[in-house]
Amino acid sequence: MATDPLHDPEFLTGLRRDMLRFAEMQLRNREQAEDAVQEALAGAMAGREKFASRASLRTWVLSILKNKIIDVLRGRVRENAVVNTENDEDLNAYFNDREHWAEDTRPSEWQTPQQAMESKQFWEVFEACLYRLPDASGRIFTMREVLGFDTDEICQTIGITSNNCFVQLHRARLALRACLGANWFGEAA
Repeated sequence: MATDPLHDPEFLTGLRRDMLRFAEMQLRNREQAEDAVQEALAGAMAGREKFASRASLRTWVLSILKNKIIDVLRGRVRENAVVNTENDEDLNAYFNDREHWAEDTRPSEWQTPQQAMESKQFWEVFEACLYRLPDASGRIFTMREVLGFDTDEICQTIGITSNNCFVQLHRARLALRACLGANWFGEAA
């Protein structure tokens, strides 16, 4: 009889680490991220019999986490909570005072774009660039591209017009392109 991965400490440790990283990136608040991860894991364990094996167990648990994150984001809008990213030490580790790569964190070069896209290091750089976006643009981009909100839902949740949403998405994409171009692909700004 195979053991349940949700009761395997090694599987849970790796899964929780990845969940926490994803939640922190979306919520930009460590405590809320930890709460969302704990609730998602508790929900997965309590509802284990509902898992239909249409996707991997990991994907199923991450979808539960995604829904918890959406709930937190919607709750923030209702509460008008403001997240402070001033003390984000992870970003400071990647960039120097002039907002260029710190010498010891500059990503190594890859032979093909496909290799770059698949590399863990690229996604770390992408994450750092995503964190550098202005709060509004970063939140809207994350809601659209990561959490899968449609435009109307973003507008309703945040309280903006669809034109503003499209402008913010455009600005976020341009900023990400510039950041990745300068800090990953080595393009001149």
